[in-house]
Amino acid sequence: MFLPSHTTLDVRDPAVAILPVGSHEQHGPILPLATDTMIASTVARALSTAYPVFELPPITMSCSHEHAAWPGTVSITAPTLYAVVRDVADSLRRSGVDKLVLINGHGGNYVLSNLVQESSGMALFPTEADWQKARTAGGIETPMVSDMHAGELEVSILLHAHPEVVKADYADHDHLADERDHMLTLGLAPYTTAGVIGRPSKASKDKGSKVLDSLVTTFAGVLEALG
Repeated sequence: MFLPSHTTLDVRDPAVAILPVGSHEQHGPILPLATDTMIASTVARALSTAYPVFELPPITMSCSHEHAAWPGTVSITAPTLYAVVRDVADSLRRSGVDKLVLINGHGGNYVLSNLVQESSGMALFPTEADWQKARTAGGIETPMVSDMHAGELEVSILLHAHPEVVKADYADHDHLADERDHMLTLGLAPYTTAGVIGRPSKASKDKGSKVLDSLVTTFAGVLEALG
């Protein structure tokens, strides 16, 4: 598990490392710019508590170009993210850890799927199927297509893990925009003024806790697949 106080002696021959990948992007007026990093790190901490895996510090900036219309958003390119993760994996192998799971907290990091496809001993978690299972287990009411950004799922996880960062008026910012056919071309701005797409009013601490519990259970299958 990654902790600032750990020394090399605290890392006892892990077979699998986990790398949280977040982002630094707008999440409307209700959640912090570091939301995706916080969620990825929250998932990673839950996993490293339940399984003997080596938790790495997070990558805090990634591919958030669709959010460029809002101040505070900072992106790196897909080739840069690919190269950084590849370098991390290569470095781990040199120190004896040849299996890496990317804990992705940002849906726009499409390049991570390609990287995992091309690599041996690497996995991506949570997948869309993992999230769907967790949403069902957590009682998330908003469909995935509608719960796109700073909505019920993300607010619920942070209400559970870091309630101090959720703005008190989060329930006042529901906004739905299911038709986003040209988001990759136009960005998110044509579909939301405030930056929220979802129903944060439906969020709860209890839902966030159950979502995390489901992800921890599902992760066992990832370790089995890696062998």
